[in-house]
Amino acid sequence: MPDCPVTVVLPCLNEAESLPGVLAALPSGYRALVVDNNCTDGTADVARSHGADVVAEARAGYGAAVHAGVVAADTPVVAVLDADGSMDPRELPALVAALERGADMVVGRRRPVRGLRWPWHARLGTAAVCWRLRQKHGLAVHDIAPMRVARRDALLGLGVVDRRSGYPVELLVRAAAAGWRVTECDVSYGPRTGGRSKVSGSLRGSLVAGLDFWKRIS
Repeated sequence: MPDCPVTVVLPCLNEAESLPGVLAALPSGYRALVVDNNCTDGTADVARSHGADVVAEARAGYGAAVHAGVVAADTPVVAVLDADGSMDPRELPALVAALERGADMVVGRRRPVRGLRWPWHARLGTAAVCWRLRQKHGLAVHDIAPMRVARRDALLGLGVVDRRSGYPVELLVRAAAAGWRVTECDVSYGPRTGGRSKVSGSLRGSLVAGLDFWKRIS
């Protein structure tokens, strides 16, 4: 039985600048597992120098990186968190506590901090997808789970196949079909602490992600 109760999977594509702060903020006892998804900025070296374990995933895509991290985890509970510094890892224990109270998966609902510039195209896309998830799949969700906690074996058992940006939406759809109790917790959402967003940082990135999302809802 591993000493650490929670593995935090951090999918990374060039997050060397923001990663040290994210790792420093992880709660005591939580194991950091960085997934190097073809980084070119030394992310893996930065991760190791700050005590994180690293796995490499050559297949490009958010879903590929997350899946590789979940497979490599060796704790009963896994968390997934963006490594860009926009969310506070110190909020993870609240999600884990909700899991322990009976939820099958707990997702973070982003609440922007004062002064955050959240691009309209990213907010609109998220709102539309979540409306559809509520209407068609009966999930009371308002965000697409950029921070989430679940039991590792059950998560793998859902059989999510998307390896691109549609992964979190397919995950929610499959969770609904499996009768999972999905709970939301408010989490703070601030600006990136380094680098550039691959999705919300551009209109094109948001459109590509939006298309992946809709494919998985229908």
